[in-house]
Order: sequence, then C-alpha cells, then structure tokens
Amino acid sequence: MGLVGVVMAAGEGRRMRSRIPKPLHRVCGREMVRYPVELLKAAGASRVVVVVSPGNGDAVRAALGDSVEYAVQGRPDGTAGAVACCARLLKGAADRALVLGSDSPLVTAESAARLLEVHRARSAQMTVLTAPDVGAEGLGRVSAADDGRISGIVEAADAGGIGSGRAATVNAGVYCFDGGWLWGALERAPVSASGELYLTALAAIGAGEGAGVFAAAAADPAEAFGVNDRRQLAMVEEVMRHRIRERWLLEGVTMMDPASVYIEADAVVGMDTVILPNTMLLGRTSVGESCEIGPNTVIRDSAVGNYCRVTASALEGAVMESHTDIGPFSHLRPGAYLESGVHLGNYVEVKESRFKAGAVMGHFGYAGDATIGERVNVGAGMVTCNYDGKDKHPTVVGDDAFIGCDTMLVAPVTVGAGSVTGAGAVVTKDVPPARLAVGVPASIKRELA
Repeated sequence: MGLVGVVMAAGEGRRMRSRIPKPLHRVCGREMVRYPVELLKAAGASRVVVVVSPGNGDAVRAALGDSVEYAVQGRPDGTAGAVACCARLLKGAADRALVLGSDSPLVTAESAARLLEVHRARSAQMTVLTAPDVGAEGLGRVSAADDGRISGIVEAADAGGIGSGRAATVNAGVYCFDGGWLWGALERAPVSASGELYLTALAAIGAGEGAGVFAAAAADPAEAFGVNDRRQLAMVEEVMRHRIRERWLLEGVTMMDPASVYIEADAVVGMDTVILPNTMLLGRTSVGESCEIGPNTVIRDSAVGNYCRVTASALEGAVMESHTDIGPFSHLRPGAYLESGVHLGNYVEVKESRFKAGAVMGHFGYAGDATIGERVNVGAGMVTCNYDGKDKHPTVVGDDAFIGCDTMLVAPVTVGAGSVTGAGAVVTKDVPPARLAVGVPASIKRELA
C-alpha cells in the first residue's frame, strides 16, 4: 500500500530561547520543518502528517499551508506520543511509515533511500538510521549486532548507556516502521523515567518479541545532528552551507573563496558564473550563466540574467535582464527592473522603477516610481522627487532623452522622447518631446534639432 510520512514538530524547543517555534527557525533560508517534509515527498510518501502542539500549530500551518496534513499532540508526552497522534489519520493507510523530526534538516535523500531499502530487504518491523558517534549532544546510543540487528536504544537523557567503553553508534532519529506493526507497538510503549513515551523504546519491544529491528547507516555522519539550541543551529547551518556550495561547484560555478560565499537553499546559479568573496545569494534568488557576482554583494529574492555583473552592491526583489551591470555601491530595491544593456554605476538607488534597454545612469542618484526610456543617459546626481509627504507619484522619461547632472524631476512629471534637461534643472512640468528644459524652476526652451 505504499509509504506515508510523519514529521514530529510539537517539541517546545525551550533551549532555543526564542518566541519563534523551533520548527520555524531557518537553516540556509528555509524553515527547518520544510526539509523533512520535502524529503518525505521525494521519498515517495503519499501522505505526510506534521505533528504540532497547541502552541505552535497555527504558526506551522501558516508556513506549510495545505501541502501536508496535521495532527495535534495535546500534551508533551514524548516522541511515541507524537506518532500515536497520527493513528486516526494513518492507521491502515500504508504498509510503511517513515518518521523523522522537524529539527533534523541534514538527513539526505540518499540515506532515506538506504533506510527504506534495508527495511524492505530485511522484511523489518522497524529500521533505524544510525551513524558513528559524532560527538553531538543529545543523541541516543544504539546496540546493534554485526549483522545490523538492533537489541535496544538508550536515550541520552538516561543514565549509563549502551556502548560504554567502545566506539558508539548513535541514533540519527529517522525510522521506518511496518505499518501493520507500528500502531500496536505504540500502545505497548512504556513510560520512561522522565515521564515521556520514547519512540526508541519500540526497538527493545520489537527485539523482545522477535520482530525484525535493524540499523541502516547514514551516508554522512553529520545527518545525525539535530537542533536543540542556537549553537546546534549554527553548526547545522555550517554543514548545510558547505553542501550547497559543493553542489554549485560541481554544477560549474566558480568560487574564488568558497568559505566566504553564502548561498541559501532556494537560490539557483548558472554555469560559468563566478562568485567573488563575501557574497550572499539569499531567498529565491536566481543568477544566470556567465555572470560575475561580487565581491561584497547581497542579492535577495531577485532574478539576474546571463552575462551580468553585480559589483559590491545590494539587490532585493529586483530583476536584471541579461547583459546588464551595476555597481559598485548601488542598491536595487523591490520593484527595480533593468532591461538588457542597462548600466548603473556607483551609488545609484532604484525603487519601483524600470530602466528600458540601453539606458545608462553612471553615477550617484535616485530613481523611484520611474520609467526610464530606451538609451536614456541619466547624469550624475539626478533625483526623482516622487514623494510629496503623502503620496508617491510617477516619473516618465522618454526614449533617447538626456538628463543633465543634478536634475530634480518633481513628480508627477514626464520628460518627452529626445528631450534634454540642463545641469541643475528643477523640472516641475512636463517637457514635450525634443525640447530643452533649463533653470529653477525649469522653463521650456527651443526645439532640439
């Protein structure tokens, strides 16, 4: 009957010392809970249930929406209690259940596939993803024979422990269960010394009843890292950033100093692009092929085409078509759009404005709520005065216009195609096409030849 998935996300996360629910803390720009949800879907789970608490349920639902189903764990009675909350939804729904925590974002698709394969090949009732002891806090110890058969798992919180005096195998917190066995076994889970019902207790229950309980080794020991506090969050972030950089390096992206480059999980980079030091690609950013990005650049939720250059500048919610360049020290704010062939130089700020093909603004200035036509030359110091203290107003500059240095365009205003403004002009009225505007306030002079 296939595979269903459970993500345990009801933990209180007190050690995070945060008003943000622990599952919603971000790793490389993505909420932690999204990693196991996406892993389960990639593994073929037909249904995914996220277990939430009364305290964090609304926030988790707001993040994940209708992409998953939800079960509420009414009281914090442990991991076995969390999975038991899913019985109403999932009992009898599939012959296998894959279970993992919302605070283990490093588990890979490769390890999930290996876990499922061991479970199938051994006809197991329970299969546990394991790793060598990675020195991380809070990991339970697994007692397994040479053939991988598990006799028990001891939680880190319990005194003593299996594996003392020898190299230990730790529990990575990912489990595959036989769907027919799981729900009955949960009813037999004992109450621990801490008062919780441990999912790991099912290993000893299964072993004692002669059920098949086996270990499957993780592809990377770091997959066992979980997040219980900000230190562990930083550690997991570091591992994930390294994986992301490795991925793009293998995809044909050049990084002169990879350790100084930060690329978040949802960013995309094209082949033959060079990323220079101290550069951050954040959110849903896409960078095309054969670009040069950086140094000292931050791009967030923006689209950069092919053959572009962004030097020591910041982009947020902006679009650069192919063959454009910007910087150094410029800022594209939300709604900025540069068409092909646009050049913006140093100290230029653009907000909710479109520069059409071939327009140039080489030196310091501000364009807000503006449309700058094709092949327009914008002189140094031009400012669109778009805000009257109450409302924003548009500025339109026609194709082939020439905007002189220090021109103030007091919106709403239009400068016609082919017109020229003199240096220092304060333009408060529309300028017809092919005319010269000079002075303060600007007056319209002769037609241009």
